[in-house]
Amino acid sequence: MAVVYDLDGTLVRLAVDWAAVTDDCVAVLADRGIEFEYETLWDVYEYARDAGQLDIVEETIARHEREGARSSERLDCADLLARDAPVAVCSLNSQRACEIALDSHDLSAHASAIVGRDTVETEKPDPEPLRTAIDALGVDPEQVTFVGDGERDELTADRAGVAFSYVEPWLAA
Repeated sequence: MAVVYDLDGTLVRLAVDWAAVTDDCVAVLADRGIEFEYETLWDVYEYARDAGQLDIVEETIARHEREGARSSERLDCADLLARDAPVAVCSLNSQRACEIALDSHDLSAHASAIVGRDTVETEKPDPEPLRTAIDALGVDPEQVTFVGDGERDELTADRAGVAFSYVEPWLAA
């Protein structure tokens, strides 16, 4: 069996103020003369992608994530990485932020593949990032459980055709 873990909320908690990230992304777009209606950071992200402005929004988000990764909190699920082999990480966070967070908690050696939001052309809940992580492990999808903390993770697993577990039941197993 192989395990692919989500990062933020599963292995670590990034020290990121997501409301401030959203405000910063809206501000960099406003600096470019772009104003629009939004409710969430992902509304801003999708709008920026559609408007051809994803580069500046992606860098703004990634900067916050990298900073938050350096002071992230290690969560209980991280202790399971050493027992699960092979292991990968598939996250909606940037790949570099994932690497920094794993390095900060001495977990990098346990993850043989890391797929972030910017590793492939799509992000969760599209199945491509999870499938990329599984391919990097060299295992059959039927042998994989994706462990995460949210509905987006569950939907990603469903779309990729792999088993899913929320982190709390996974810890109890």
